[in-house]
Amino acid sequence: MSTILLVRHGQARFGARDYDHLSDLGIRQSEILGRALMARGIRPACVLSGSMKRHQMTLEAASRAAGWDIEPTVDPAWDEYDHQDIIGAFKPAYRRQVVMKADLVRSLHPRQNFASMFEKALSRWVDGEHDEDYKESFPTFTDRVDAGLAALSGRLEEGQTALVVTSGGPIAWAATSLLGGSAFTWDRLNSTCANTALTRITAGERGLSMISFGEQAHLEAAVDPMLITYR
Repeated sequence: MSTILLVRHGQARFGARDYDHLSDLGIRQSEILGRALMARGIRPACVLSGSMKRHQMTLEAASRAAGWDIEPTVDPAWDEYDHQDIIGAFKPAYRRQVVMKADLVRSLHPRQNFASMFEKALSRWVDGEHDEDYKESFPTFTDRVDAGLAALSGRLEEGQTALVVTSGGPIAWAATSLLGGSAFTWDRLNSTCANTALTRITAGERGLSMISFGEQAHLEAAVDPMLITYR
């Protein structure tokens, strides 16, 4: 039996000009993850990440802390959905981020209002009635993740472990697909995956099975509530 560990990236710089970059806390979370994996004796046969900076920075920090010298592979199959495209299709004026930020600044609760707006935009993307409005529709996104997972499991030999650093969306879909769930399942899981949380999948004679979703034990062991973040 082989194992695939899916890791959500560390905390990114939410609200910053360059969101696709780890915060100082995100680096710390990633290093804690690497040390925890080393303590458990985990040494992957291969390590992969999506093509986003936050994916690669998480993998670099975790690998450094774990003492791994494994050459990483970048696989766009594990990229997150394009949240800017999803927002822009929902509200075309927001294709200009300066307009969106100005609207949010004028509101009394910018974070809450952004979360509410994005929830509606995401629902529109998922519902399948406007697929032509997006660079990547929800079905295309899920097919991409399914193909990435199948390709990776096919590469692994008996007893090997692969570690993939990706985002909440692909992890939630991998779990949803293996559980035989729906878009509603994906939406629920997508909102509950913490930064650097681990999802464990095994591959054996019966195919792929999800053993755990969103493990946070490495963060909880540090006894610092500030370490558990979701953005």
